[in-house]
Formats: sequence, C-alpha cells, structure tokens
Amino acid sequence: MLLNLLVLMYVICAVLLTLYASSQLFLLFVYLRHRRDQTPTPPVTEWPTVLVQLPIYNERHVVSRLLESVAALDYPADRLIIQLLDDSTDETVQLAAEKIASLRQRGLNAHHIRREDRSGYKAGALAYGLSLVDTELVMVLDADFVPPPDFLRRTVPHLVANPQLGMVQTRWGHLNPFTNLLTRGQTLALDSHFVVEQTARSRGGWLLTFNGSGGVWRTQCIRDAGGWRDLTLTEDLDLSFRAQLAGWKFFYMPDVVVPGELPPQIAAYKQQQARWAKGTTQCLHYIIGPLWRSRFGLSRKLMATLHLCQYMPHPLMLLILLLTPPLLTSRMFQHLPLSLLGIAGLATPLIYVISQRTLYEDWAQRLLAFPVLMALGTGIAWSNAQAVISGFFGHHSEFRRTPKFVNGWQGSGYALRRDPTTWIEFALALYAFWAMALALRFSPALAPWLGIYGFSFALIAAWGLYDRWMLYRAAQQLTPRTQSTL
Repeated sequence: MLLNLLVLMYVICAVLLTLYASSQLFLLFVYLRHRRDQTPTPPVTEWPTVLVQLPIYNERHVVSRLLESVAALDYPADRLIIQLLDDSTDETVQLAAEKIASLRQRGLNAHHIRREDRSGYKAGALAYGLSLVDTELVMVLDADFVPPPDFLRRTVPHLVANPQLGMVQTRWGHLNPFTNLLTRGQTLALDSHFVVEQTARSRGGWLLTFNGSGGVWRTQCIRDAGGWRDLTLTEDLDLSFRAQLAGWKFFYMPDVVVPGELPPQIAAYKQQQARWAKGTTQCLHYIIGPLWRSRFGLSRKLMATLHLCQYMPHPLMLLILLLTPPLLTSRMFQHLPLSLLGIAGLATPLIYVISQRTLYEDWAQRLLAFPVLMALGTGIAWSNAQAVISGFFGHHSEFRRTPKFVNGWQGSGYALRRDPTTWIEFALALYAFWAMALALRFSPALAPWLGIYGFSFALIAAWGLYDRWMLYRAAQQLTPRTQSTL
C-alpha cells in the first residue's frame, strides 16, 4: 500500500513537471513565430505628465547613481516629477537628501519622500507616493537600475496612442554580468525570461506581467485595479493580474533595455529567489479564483495559471529526489514514466540557447555558464520549496530586499551574514549521492540525473561556506584599520 502511494506521488510529480516544461516549449514556439514582429513608435504631439517613482531602502551604494540616471532622462522637465520614496534607516537618508537638493538646484522637480514607518514595504511606498500627486503616467524604477536617457521618449508614445494600454514593460539588462560565476549564471536565466517568455506572452495575446522595475503605468490603470497592495511579496505580479482582469492591456518592448545589478553573493541570490517564489505562489493563492471566474479564454487561463506556478517545479524536484531511493530498492522504476522527465529537461536549455543567440555575438561563450545555472536551479530547490509551500497557504512574511553592492560585496555592511539552509543542502547532497550509488546498481540510466542533484546541492552549500569565509577575511582585514582610526 505504501509503495503504491509512493509510486503515485512520483508519477504525479513527473507529469506536472512535464506539463510545465511543455508550456515552456510552447512559449518558445510562439516566440520563434513572432520574434520579427515590429511595432513602430507612434508620434506624440503633447507629452503627458510622468511621475518617476524610486522606492529605496538602505541603498547607500547606488542611490546617487540612480538619481543621476533619472536626471539624465530626455523628457520635458515641466512634465516630469521625481519621487525618491526613501524608507532607509542608515546613511542613505543623508546621501539621498543631499542628492535631491542638488537636483532641485538644477531645476528638476525632485522630492525626497519619507514615511513614519515602513508599512506595506515597497507596495506601501508606491501607494503613498501616488497619493501625493496626480499625473497621467507613472514610471517605476528599482534602486539598482540605470535607465537609458531615451527611455520615456520610446515608451510613453505607446501609452499616448492607445488609451486601452495600462502598462509598458521593458527588458532588463545587466550592469555586472561578469562579476563572478553567480552573475554569469543569472544572466542566462533572466535573458531567457525577458527575450523568450515575455515576448511570447505579449505577442501571443496572453497575460503579461510588470517585472517590478523598468515599466511605465497609466495611473488610471493602477486605480482601476485597486491600487498597490501588500498581500504578497511580489506586488508587481499581483497588480499586473488584477489590472488585466479589470480589462487593461499590457505591452512589452524587448528593444528598450534597462540594465540592473545582479546579486553577486549566493545568500543574497537565494533570498531574492525565495522572495520571488513565495510572492508568486501567494499571487496564485489570491488570483487563481478570479482568474478562472473571468471571461478570458481557456488558453489565457491555462498559460496564466502555469505562469503563477512557475516555482512549483522546485518542491516537485525535491520530492522526486526523496522518493527515488525507496523506489529504486523496490525495483519499481521499470514501470514508471521516466521518459517524461527527459522531456521536462529539454525545454529550458533550448530557451537559453535561443535567448543568448538572439542577444549576443559571443553567445556560445556565454553558454559556458549553463552548468552553473543548472546547479543554481537545482541547488536552491530546498529554500525555494519552503517559500512555495509557505506562499501556497497565503502565509505573510517580511519583505527582505536584495542588497546592492556595486564595488565588491565582502566589505559591505549590506552583505548577508547568515544562510540557514547550508547544512540542509549538504545533507541533501549526501542523500543524492547515496541515491546515485543505488541507481548504479538497480537503474544505471538514473545515475547521471541523481549525480546532478548531488553536485548541485553540494556546490550551493560549499558556495555559501566560501562566501562566509570571504566575509570573515574581509572583517579581519578591516579590523586593524578600524582600530587605527579610533
């Protein structure tokens, strides 16, 4: 009886992973079909007012760069309002105040907005800022992004020309793609999302999402959707679905690139991914009912649901690993649909290849980072699985922003000192290698896959320990200097 239950669980996991992978292949097909579609920039006779919202929290390394990049936007100064929504608790406050004062002296309509508390986190800050001023459009930019000067000149015309358009999203680029192996791997993942997935969703007629930064909203769209809310850790995804359920259309511009910082510390990366995983699954919890009660067609509902389930593969992958040894020893694998897992492993590499070839002349060299990304995608399964389960039941937690460093992270006070999942990842690595040893005896074809599990968990755990050692070394080097200045 127990064995049959384990087999059933394994089959369900394999089928669900295959279903998600099939949706990725379908997105790739749609992208290839529509990749040459072009939408010319409409003419503009009168530029609308734009509110530029910059939500920050303890960003002393990047706040000056952020404000300078916004000040360089090529847009009529009398139609532009800049809001620095500053919830900081450190020296960022003083740096920001000085920079805002400098911009005002240069004739820019810039404001340093401070709240009494950090309620609602980023969503709360955006909502508060929006309540202070009334403009036609709102541009949202995170602290670690640097927009090109022509950003508004290229995005705003589409909103002016189409009154049904509620939001325009642009493609994320990278300011530090070659800092280390971690940032190299992240570029592959983000490029695949912004080149293939977002383009396919936009041009295929499915629900599109605002990515939290590098987008321009119509203010009325935000209000019609119910405004920003802090029910989830991904307020961008939440508002995106509510706005489109309210009847607004979204547009994606892959040719407009806004580069941002990639987290170079493994603990920071895991924290970012866990926040996205939990927030996305929280959105699934709150949005799935209204989505399926809507008048959208079946394909839009299915693709939107799969989008909201994009982090579900992590607990499924973890469960498959845990189930493998008992099923191996029972010799049940000869009756299981293992070919499904092969299909599941095909989609993602294809998307990576296509996206890199689309963007870069040295795409083949960039793909050398694929093993790193594969290890990242598997090795963070434990932390992301926890986040998914918590989000599925609608549990709330503190919004933990991803620290930004710019010039080395080891000596920064923003570097994360703790990573509670490291030892669990080491344990999972040992479990996977034990499963691989069993597979070599009972089902050799499975051994390479289990080896990937073991290597990935071991790499992520070792990476975490290495980063902690680097932090310790940086602290030891700083201590004598600190003492000499006392």
